[in-house]
Amino acid sequence: MRWWDIEAVLELERELFPHDAWSPALFWSELAHARGPRATRRYVVAEAGGRVAGYAGLAAAGDTGDVQTIAAARDRWGTGLGSRLLTELLRAATEFECREVLLEVRVDNVRAQRLYERFGFEPVGLRRGYYQPDNVDALVMRRPADPDPDPAAAAGPTRPRGTTTHG
Repeated sequence: MRWWDIEAVLELERELFPHDAWSPALFWSELAHARGPRATRRYVVAEAGGRVAGYAGLAAAGDTGDVQTIAAARDRWGTGLGSRLLTELLRAATEFECREVLLEVRVDNVRAQRLYERFGFEPVGLRRGYYQPDNVDALVMRRPADPDPDPAAAAGPTRPRGTTTHG
């Protein structure tokens, strides 16, 4: 993801997460941590048909990676885009030398939970009222980092592009 992707990402963010969308300042802050030799973030954007179709981000702290966000446009659901984005994040976790990857997912987001389970994430806890203002619980999931997360999931016509650690 680059700075010029932020406006399109924000549009998709507000569409998909109307009650708890990230702010422009939060995206800018995350991108600031994704540059240089001490980068601790990796954000990717996927394009389809000349528009942003999805995005994802990972933060690394020590030997732990944390999926910060992952989203695919509704018209891209079921196309494998979420799998490709997650594969990119897991590759980034390996590059950051993470031993494990964590994430939080809304307990009512069964579609996302199924994606994470296919990638070997397992439930490890619950955070009550994590998602505000809806007061929805978060399921905490974990998996070991893997140097080859799921090469089959990365195949396909829509590829993430624009990681901030390259170029």
